[in-house]
This record gives sequence, C-alpha cells and structure tokens, in this order.
Amino acid sequence: MNGTFPFGRPIETLTQHDRSPKRVFILGVYPSAVYARWLDEDGTTLLGAVAVASEPEIAWRGEGLDEIVASIPVPAGAGSLVPAGDNLNGPSGAALDELFLGPLGLTRSDAWMCDLVPYSCKNNRQATALKRAYDKRATKLGLPAYDWPFVPEDLADDARRAEIADEVAQAAPDMIITLGDQPLRWFANYYGSKSKLSAYGETRDEYGRFQEVRIGKRTMALLPLAHPRQVARLGSHSATLAALHEHWIKHVAPDLLLDTPAL
Repeated sequence: MNGTFPFGRPIETLTQHDRSPKRVFILGVYPSAVYARWLDEDGTTLLGAVAVASEPEIAWRGEGLDEIVASIPVPAGAGSLVPAGDNLNGPSGAALDELFLGPLGLTRSDAWMCDLVPYSCKNNRQATALKRAYDKRATKLGLPAYDWPFVPEDLADDARRAEIADEVAQAAPDMIITLGDQPLRWFANYYGSKSKLSAYGETRDEYGRFQEVRIGKRTMALLPLAHPRQVARLGSHSATLAALHEHWIKHVAPDLLLDTPAL
C-alpha cells in the first residue's frame, strides 16, 4: 500500500490500462491527484486545494471530477468538499494530448503511459498547507489520518527501472518520449541517453529532435521533451522551454515522424 490521502482514500498505484502494443511510450515523473476545495460549515474555504483521491489514469484529463469528489466521505460537522479548479485537475493530461501527441499526429490510443514513481506524492508546500489547515482540526472534527508520501529523493531504483523496461518491452513502441529532466536522469540515462534535457541542446534547431536508445532488445527513437507543466505554463515554469516547445509544435513536430525510418 502506498499510503492514504486526507479524508481517507487509499493512494493507488497507477499503471497503463490498455496493455496492447503502442506506437509511443511516454515516461513522466509521478501522478498528480484529484484535488478538492475544503469548505467549512459556513462556506468559508479551509483549504483551496487538498488531494483526496488518486487520478483514475495516468495523465488524467479531469473526466468525472465532480463524481469523484462527491464520493469522498466527510465526517459530520467537518464541512464539505467541492471540486478544485480545472487548473488543478487534469491540466497536464490535457496538455499532453494538445501540445505533445496532437502535433505529432498521434492520439492517446497510440500511447503507453508510465511514470517513474507510479503513485501520487506530496511536496513541501502541500505538507505545510495540510499541517496548517487539516492537522490542527483533525482530532476535533474526527478527520481520518493520512499518510501521503513525500516525493522520494531517488525517483527510481534498479528494481523500478527493470519494471519500466518490462513495460517498454510490452508496449513494443517505435518511439519513447521523456517528459523533462527526471525520466532522462532516472531511467533513459541508464540505457545510454544524456542525463538532462539541456544536454540535447537549447536552441530551436536542437530541441525536440530524435535521438536513439536501446532498451533490452529493442532500439527505438528517443524524443526528449520538456514536461507538460513547463510547456503549458502551469504555475512556475521556464519561459525559455515553453517558447522552444511552441516553436517545435509549429515548425518541427508536423513533419517529425517522417524524419525517422523507425516510424
């Protein structure tokens, strides 16, 4: 078991639902979560965003948000939960479809999704917010204890890399897309790639071009790209990476699949 969210839901391990072979294997970092706004009995906001459930799938796009939040039990007298904004529920998944797969002429059905860490994790900012609003009211309101793990220092060990490599073998893709630095550093680098995105170049003529990687018995095209949060300018982001990817969408991606015999 990976732990428990605030309000009691278990933290699920997320894996690819459709296990049939795919044209592309996409490797991210770790799943987000379903976020709700926690309201007091008088309607005031106690927490603008609290993770309450695992996303239904990797790179979730926000489908079924209202139903998921409505299904979370809240102790009597502890207020209520309503969906947090769309900017917190599924924006990276939507960006993946619109800004990564779409420009390549691919759809979600062409992709096998995977993350280095296959379950939701919290960061320091989220831990501080929970301590301030949830923890100090937990005993009084009868709130369930939670055990939402922090993002691990090591995002993958040898065992996890072997699991991901097994998924690559099952997917049998022609291409693997890495999202940001971490999938390069913690996975692809062990199979001969560079360890960070910038090492492949930081200009319009270099960003988002095919490399090559061999994983197990399969040699495939490696396409190192920025993380969707960077590309879609979701919160703190690199304006440079966002601009590079915007140029890639318009001028590189439409013809990219024609540039490699493997595809």
